[in-house]
Amino acid sequence: MCAFVLCLGAFAVAGCGGDDDSGGGAGGLRVDRFDSDAAWRLVQQQVEVGQRPAGSPQLRKLAEELRPLLPEGRFESVRGEPGLRNVVGTLPGRRPGIVVGAHYDTLVKPKGFVGANNGAAGTAVVIEAARAVAAAERKLADPEGGAREVRFVLFDGEEPAAGLPEESADFYHSGLRGSRAYVAANPDRTAAMVLLDYVGNKGLRLPREGSSHIELWSRLRGAARRVGAQHFFPPYSADTITDDHTPFLRAGVPAVDLIDWSYPGHDLSDGLDKLSRRSIDAVGESVVELVLRLRRASGAEIG
Repeated sequence: MCAFVLCLGAFAVAGCGGDDDSGGGAGGLRVDRFDSDAAWRLVQQQVEVGQRPAGSPQLRKLAEELRPLLPEGRFESVRGEPGLRNVVGTLPGRRPGIVVGAHYDTLVKPKGFVGANNGAAGTAVVIEAARAVAAAERKLADPEGGAREVRFVLFDGEEPAAGLPEESADFYHSGLRGSRAYVAANPDRTAAMVLLDYVGNKGLRLPREGSSHIELWSRLRGAARRVGAQHFFPPYSADTITDDHTPFLRAGVPAVDLIDWSYPGHDLSDGLDKLSRRSIDAVGESVVELVLRLRRASGAEIG
């Protein structure tokens, strides 16, 4: 991914038990709207591309494959960064709306890094969450009546153009290129933002990232509880991370970052064997539940 720790929070890793396999199944969840098998295939598809840093031919080719998987999928250029482009899907509705995002580029080093959890997992959850939300909306008598817009955004250039994030003196400006450009190009369009980063690993625990909006995080945990995934979202706060949600926070938008910072996301070991379908399914179902409720919420209720 990108992020590095800014300050210490109450970080305790509770990584044992239950979801350490990569086998399928809903894992005891109460709903089955999110297609974890399809999400897993999307993770595999990305990992098979290999290392895919921002602006590389292999990432641009992958973007062409991902764009039609999002509703009304289109490219948005990243201003000031030739060759970089965000992939954006939209479910129409009233504004300001909701953004669900992840980055789809990988680190430029170490050589051979494939970003199974740091890039591919979040991207897969965003795409499959978009499909699940759209399908759930089609079952309503008035699918878009009064609903908020939802944009599903795959950010390019989250990782710095050279080196590792922790080697940068100013990661906010050397990385986060796609998310900074998106916020600048879409002022006042977003009421809430959910970022998916390290969300697919075995033993997944997603405490509140230290800068994440407290009320929006509470709503996310409520959504997880309703779908039976509360186990993955422990009730404490962890370290503060600079990530693709940070430009939204700086613009005054409530935002949360889903990231298991105990995971070694800058290491060559970040491969498929470290991931769990149960983790991906739990996050996907929780995000779908949250988005469906936020989409129908009034302005006073959203964050």
